[in-house]
Amino acid sequence: MRELSYYVAVTLDGFIAGPNGEYDAFPVEGAHMDAINERFADTVPTDAAAALGLAQDRSTFDTVLMGWNTYAVGLPSGVDSPYRHLRQLVFSRGHEATGEGVETVRHDPVGLVRELKTQDGSGIWLCGGGSLAAQLADEIDRLVLKRYPLLFGGGIPLFGPRPYAPVGFAEVSTQVFGNGVVFSEYVRAR
Repeated sequence: MRELSYYVAVTLDGFIAGPNGEYDAFPVEGAHMDAINERFADTVPTDAAAALGLAQDRSTFDTVLMGWNTYAVGLPSGVDSPYRHLRQLVFSRGHEATGEGVETVRHDPVGLVRELKTQDGSGIWLCGGGSLAAQLADEIDRLVLKRYPLLFGGGIPLFGPRPYAPVGFAEVSTQVFGNGVVFSEYVRAR
């Protein structure tokens, strides 16, 4: 069965982006990038991976899930199909994703993820955002957090509001880099 992994950058105070989707404060240079790009090359936007010479073989992920706000970050720059090497599913009730190969999903994300998990393929990557993560919290099999030594003070939280329902995860690994970035991976406790 395929896994749903929530792989995301997060600040020390729990934000994945600023109030308007800003993410430019997250450093994209430093010792942590080689390790991340090697292990999770499938999560690098297609054009950026080509420029960096990264091979994207879809062995880690072959599907990416995004909320509308996560997808829309690239639109002002003309990026309407950021992960062309993956199946791209954008959840939105009020907008239509227009990029080539991008599918707009208007129905229940939980049902779709359960269906995706039964299909053949590699992993399913939840790219963001916090609201979609809250809806899918009970379906997340793996959390992969890139914690940056930053405080945003406000913005889009790692998980949006959801009812109180504690869920345990077990640490698989943690790697600390000299620039203060901490890369941690957890699996759902069964």
